Amino acid sequence: MKKVITIILIVLCILSINTVFAADKNNPNDVKDKMEQKKEEYTETYGDGAYWFAAYVINDIVQPYSIPLCFAGIAVGLVFQYVMGTRRLDYKHRGFGTVIIFVTILIICQLLPFIYALVLTGWRD
Repeated sequence: MKKVITIILIVLCILSINTVFAADKNNPNDVKDKMEQKKEEYTETYGDGAYWFAAYVINDIVQPYSIPLCFAGIAVGLVFQYVMGTRRLDYKHRGFGTVIIFVTILIICQLLPFIYALVLTGWRD
């Protein structure tokens, strides 16, 4: 049973990777234009050209991708806590610790853009 589930998950991962690469056929000039537009937007928002890349990474990469990754981590922690932890106490504690860690990471990643904007616009002057 474990082998069947593992094979199905591997096949799904391979198929999802191919779909992402097939859908990502953009003209390099379009990508460059979009990046220049975002650079101008973030430079205008934060007032200096030195801060645009950090704001771009926080707003467009860290914040959206932290949600599914943290939910997956929380699900793994809950499996350790409630499924595998019924037989072994150390798995229960490991699962609880994993859930707490991923909830903390999720909260930090979601509040990071607000804190970054607050520090740059409020305390920079």
